[in-house]
Amino acid sequence: MFVALRDLRAARGRFALITLVVTLVAVLVSFLSGLTAGLAHQNVSAVESLPGDTVVFADTGGAPSFDGSMLTGEQIATWRAAARGVTPVGIARGKANSDGSAPAQVALFGTDTAFGNRPATDAGTVLLSTGAAADLGAAPGGSVVIGGRAFVVSAVRGDDWYSHTPVVWMTLADWQALNPRSGAATVLAVSGATDPEAVNATAHTRTTDLSGARSAIGSYQAENGSLTLMTALLFAISALVIGAFFTVWTIQRMPDIATLKALGATSGSLVRDALVQAATVLTAGIATGLGITVAAAALLGDAVPFVLSPATTLLPSLALILLGLLGAAFALRFLFTADPLTALGAGR
Repeated sequence: MFVALRDLRAARGRFALITLVVTLVAVLVSFLSGLTAGLAHQNVSAVESLPGDTVVFADTGGAPSFDGSMLTGEQIATWRAAARGVTPVGIARGKANSDGSAPAQVALFGTDTAFGNRPATDAGTVLLSTGAAADLGAAPGGSVVIGGRAFVVSAVRGDDWYSHTPVVWMTLADWQALNPRSGAATVLAVSGATDPEAVNATAHTRTTDLSGARSAIGSYQAENGSLTLMTALLFAISALVIGAFFTVWTIQRMPDIATLKALGATSGSLVRDALVQAATVLTAGIATGLGITVAAAALLGDAVPFVLSPATTLLPSLALILLGLLGAAFALRFLFTADPLTALGAGR
């Protein structure tokens, strides 16, 4: 480590520049990871909270879609006869307002089953997600108007979103009254089905698991895929930038490396020294970038959908360090080709 630390002090300007680049990449990666997770949460969190392990859609001839699925009472009865737990769920979009406030766009979820930390609602009442309550300025005991009907707010609970719209929960009967052309339900949340394929053939339905149901939301796949690709490209850019810097740095130090070899330094010790140097630069840059991201997330608050968690901060940081070390290790091949005789004048 002696040579590595001496190099860091002797070439402060160069290493400060590459550390700044690593910091900027770390900010981009961690912020984009948090934004991706936040947008995904505002897209599918209500769907992920559904009970059971299978989601049943009406077979429309294409891929499962929440927008195109309309189940009939007969289809629901067929599934209830074949599975242990069947929860019909109605999903629609609508507008709501409270106490003369401006109408706000909400997602209407109708179901008669309690699951998670969300209790079942009674007829004429609604349960607001925190996002819906904030948009409507409503509180428990107050009232909201949806589709020309007044509903009493029974509680405000859960950060539930559907397609970037806050969720309002109500009974399935109230949902059907507000959406008479949307069928008996939109989807079924099913558990304990013994032969789903046979039931699908009989009921003319299609099934997917809860994770696969995310893709049934139109905006999720394109949005999440684009952001994930951008994050992957940033990882690749980070490895290339670190690798290029240490390749140039190693080539410039070839005479010094040859001298060290002539004095008895082994290739292994030089490799360890160079990796410590790269790890120091990466750790300093990524730690600074992570701190900037955390501070920015605290300042932004709820202005943007952002999730600050180990999965969006620590994991990307570890990946950046590993990829940066791989890029730096690629440059170390020159350490094995440096000729000690060069330092003694044999190459002149």
